[in-house]
Amino acid sequence: MAQSEEAAALPQGELTVRTIAMPADTNANGDIFGGWVMSQMDQAGGIAGVERAQGRVVTVAVDGMTFLRPVRVGDVLCVYSRVVGTGRTSMRIQIEAWARRFRTQTREKVTEGVFTFVAIDDDGRPRPIPPAAPGLSP
Repeated sequence: MAQSEEAAALPQGELTVRTIAMPADTNANGDIFGGWVMSQMDQAGGIAGVERAQGRVVTVAVDGMTFLRPVRVGDVLCVYSRVVGTGRTSMRIQIEAWARRFRTQTREKVTEGVFTFVAIDDDGRPRPIPPAAPGLSP
């Protein structure tokens, strides 16, 4: 496997959320409902956003969401996030969801997307994002 293919086969970002897919989270096909996966990704993005913005954030957009493979009951969903850009009050966070397949060590990327968050103050109004600490993401 070429080095670029090898890098693509590894999660990008920091492990932010890890949870198990349960029967209550299935759709009519018996796979885990895509909305459940997306909510786990939104939670991970919120955690990363709060850390970067040093305070409250809200989700304002989801760009380029791509579902690659299904998640099944018993899989462990691992969600990775990384800030890929910041503006004055907003930030873009790349989020990948990987499934560790039930009773195996097989790991597959199941979906990815870029979520945009806005830092807000206690009144819910946009507020500036502090400068990044040296050595951290944008």
